[in-house]
Parts: sequence; C-alpha cells; structure tokens
Amino acid sequence: MEVLRQFNKNKFSLSAKKNNLICVLLVFLIFSFDRVSKIKIIEHQLDNNSLYINDFINLELVWNTGIGFGFLSAESSIFYNSITALIGCVLIFLIYLTIKSKFLERILFTIILGGALGNFYDRLVYFAVPDFIDIHYGKFHWFTFNIADIFITLGIILFITKDLLRKNEKN
Repeated sequence: MEVLRQFNKNKFSLSAKKNNLICVLLVFLIFSFDRVSKIKIIEHQLDNNSLYINDFINLELVWNTGIGFGFLSAESSIFYNSITALIGCVLIFLIYLTIKSKFLERILFTIILGGALGNFYDRLVYFAVPDFIDIHYGKFHWFTFNIADIFITLGIILFITKDLLRKNEKN
C-alpha cells in the first residue's frame, strides 16, 4: 500500500513539473515572438516609413507611453513610472494566479503573462511600447497594437469564454 501511495505522489509530482515546464515554455515562446516582431519592425522603421500589407493592414511603428490602446498616455515621468509600477504589481499577482491555478486556467494566465511581460519589458527598456499593427477600413483605423497585445487579448477572451461556458453548464 505504501508503494502505491509513493507511486501516486511521484506521478503527481512529475505531472506538476511537466505542467510548470509547459507554462514556462509558453511564456518564453510568446515573449520571444513578441520581441522578434518588435525588433524587426523597429529596424525596418529606421530605414523606411510604414509597410503596406494590403488595403486593410499596414505595419507602422507608433510608440505608446500609455497602457492598452494608448489609454492613459501622458508626458509626465511620475505618471508613467507610477503606471509602470502598477503594471509590475499586476504581473506579480498574475504570476501568483498562474502558480495557484488548475491546468486550463494556468495556460490562459500564461498566455496573458507572456504578452504582458513583452510589453512590460518595452516599458522598462524603451520607456514606451512599440505598437505597429494598423488595421483599417477606408478612413477608419482601429487602435494600433502589437503581438503582445494579441496574446493578452486572446488570453482574456478565452478566460471569459471559459467562465461563461462554465456558468451556463451550472444553469
């Protein structure tokens, strides 16, 4: 009986380590994809203006000192640093939630965390976040965004969808 208990304990331990490794790898991949895309667009913009893709998408570098979609942009360094410190605290809380969550929620938090770390890195290094994906139709332009924003938004949408589906199952 003791052997069986020890086997189950080791099996759980290996499974938890595997899940943690998957999450760390996912954060690293998202962060790296975001970094490479931003480095490439910054290098391109040094020599050129915007990059025309088609009638609906351009790649044009915009430096965002605010948070999502340029919200709370300000010239004040005190305000910028306060927002950056607040984002740092949110990231620490997100890491805590990721560690304490079940596997599905952990993956969703990991997707958000990978993107959030990408933008946080930019805030620390460039003192602004490089946004460059410009989606438009005619004269209407959506907010310019980046790869990190895509993963943050995707993770939040999937998390909300999961909760809505779970709530519907209970009803």
